Amino acid sequence: MRVLDIIAGTPVDGPGLRTSIYFAGCTHHCQGCHNPESWDLGGGNDMSIDEIAARVIEEDFDVTFTGGDPFAQVDSLIELAKKIKALGKNIWCYTGYTYEEIVTDERLSRLLPYIDVLVDGPFMMDKRDVKLLFRGSSNQRLVDVAKSTPDSIVLWSVDD
Repeated sequence: MRVLDIIAGTPVDGPGLRTSIYFAGCTHHCQGCHNPESWDLGGGNDMSIDEIAARVIEEDFDVTFTGGDPFAQVDSLIELAKKIKALGKNIWCYTGYTYEEIVTDERLSRLLPYIDVLVDGPFMMDKRDVKLLFRGSSNQRLVDVAKSTPDSIVLWSVDD
């Protein structure tokens, strides 16, 4: 997998302290993106699923997939997510895709069973709001994946 960085103990990519894994590759190219260097799928460094999982074990925090867009590497990400869930970790995932786009895509939707919260939707500069919890623009949602269905989206709240 192509990984830009792994940051342990960060409080900004979900509740509590988390290990955030920044994956290379993004096709959304959102205007105002805070991380445009992440768009290149060839960026960062090659890491095996086992190497990434070892870092998660070593750091012992819940995990956030971010980037770039983690779905750019969805096939490998599914295998990594399986390993991380087997460790009992909570997983958040940031993506420029919407939940509706993912749930109706046979390939992308295979990751959803391993994701606890999906922060969905592209960053939109005209909807930017620095006061929002764990997201950059008001169109983005914190989707509680386990409680949601293709026909009904349940949003995560801090009280959950």
